[in-house]
Amino acid sequence: MNRLKLTIVGLLAFTAAHAQSNDWQHLDLQQDHIFGISDDRAYKELLQNKKSKQVVVTVLDSGVDTTHTDLLSVLWLNPNPGKKGYPDDRHGWGFIGSAKGNVHYDNLELTRLIRRGDGKNDPKMQADFDQQLAEAQKGLQGVERFAAILDTLVTKTGKTAPELADFQALKPEGRGQEHVLRVVTTVLGQGGDFASFKSDQLQKSLDHYKEEVDYQLNVNYDPRPELVGDNYNNSAERNYGNNDVTGADAHHGTHVAGIIGADRNNNIGIRGIADNVKIMAVRSVPDGDERDKDIANGIRYAADNGARVINMSFGKPYSYDKAAVDAAVKYALSKDVLLIQAAGNSNENIDSVANFPNRKFLDGTTAGAYIVVGASGWKDDETLKAPFSNYGATAVDVFAPGEQIYSTIPGGGYAKYDGTSMACPVVVGLAALIREYYPKLSAADVKAIILQSVTKVSHPVNLTKEGKTLSVPFTELCVTGGVVNAYQALQLAEHYHSKKQAS
Repeated sequence: MNRLKLTIVGLLAFTAAHAQSNDWQHLDLQQDHIFGISDDRAYKELLQNKKSKQVVVTVLDSGVDTTHTDLLSVLWLNPNPGKKGYPDDRHGWGFIGSAKGNVHYDNLELTRLIRRGDGKNDPKMQADFDQQLAEAQKGLQGVERFAAILDTLVTKTGKTAPELADFQALKPEGRGQEHVLRVVTTVLGQGGDFASFKSDQLQKSLDHYKEEVDYQLNVNYDPRPELVGDNYNNSAERNYGNNDVTGADAHHGTHVAGIIGADRNNNIGIRGIADNVKIMAVRSVPDGDERDKDIANGIRYAADNGARVINMSFGKPYSYDKAAVDAAVKYALSKDVLLIQAAGNSNENIDSVANFPNRKFLDGTTAGAYIVVGASGWKDDETLKAPFSNYGATAVDVFAPGEQIYSTIPGGGYAKYDGTSMACPVVVGLAALIREYYPKLSAADVKAIILQSVTKVSHPVNLTKEGKTLSVPFTELCVTGGVVNAYQALQLAEHYHSKKQAS
């Protein structure tokens, strides 16, 4: 119950405190006093009248709405659909479906490992699973109890859409009603309305816990055999899936795609970071943890079809088949593809906490053209690190805007989301922009340019751990100690380009 209360009240307070303009990620710290990446300034001062070369970017994600007006002009169109064993793959491919349909919900990787029997030889893994399942069951029971009490209180008001005064007039019977009334009156007292509270907060909390209990942590639930039908344990298998790149829930992938490359010239909606990209949609991420086989095949598909940058806004603490992903990453690197991954949203130090995929290969070597991104906010002060963002002085390379990012969602709409999943495509858009205007630079060059051109953060920032707020230097959060900057990156890219021409 306390956990639910904190979620409901805290989320509203967080959103209000961090409200910002719909395009803040494009702004310039010096000129606008907002810690964006300065791509608007770069377009005005550095790129006018310059020619660019189209760049293919893969969004390896939950799916992309191919009918969204702001994305129609930037969708990749396969020049040779069906030629590589993927029938009618016009805009990309889906590895989590078949002719029978698409996977929507799936297990956590931890659940799949427990089902495989790994927990028998790993007591820590088994204990982790048992704890997560117990917490999810307890959370579901708590939210269901909260909802039942709320229904009773609503009935007592005699109204279907009660307001703050209606709840304040009620006399609670018992501690349960007292608690629910306290939560509801707090939320409504902050300006919320009851209908939004039920749909946006309570129902979403209920859905979250039900998904955990029914799908993510349910060892008896496995949609793979029926809906995909591949030989799952054969990591060398390539040609399975379907050509539905939208799938059952494309919110996440559509939002990511818009951040990277939404049409900058149609005078509607939003502007992506990059101005001359084609978005290749590869559906490999369900509601639940992505499977290593699908990620590996998605990376290979992207590399084989001309992608120059791959967006990977996903991650998990366990891996089922890291060798397959390692091999795919090496394959992409051999084709000069730059891979960019979100650091994750658990406020953990991934220098010491496992996070997959990652750039460290099982053979002891490391992926070169691979960037890991944390999420930053818009203020150049102690709150710059997004409170949810993972970090790591060696595992995370850079930070980028990832709070309240406004972008495309299915059905032609737009919404603001938080996450390193939003910060990652900001950097992907920047990488694509560099490759557009300086196409002869390698993936390794582009990574070096992005890292070397960050705006360094010279002041300490807040890091909350175990209820305590610490003040830490930004160099403890990422390799570069800074936030990406398009203006400075393009200036440096010009320098790299000139040196290559002179040599």
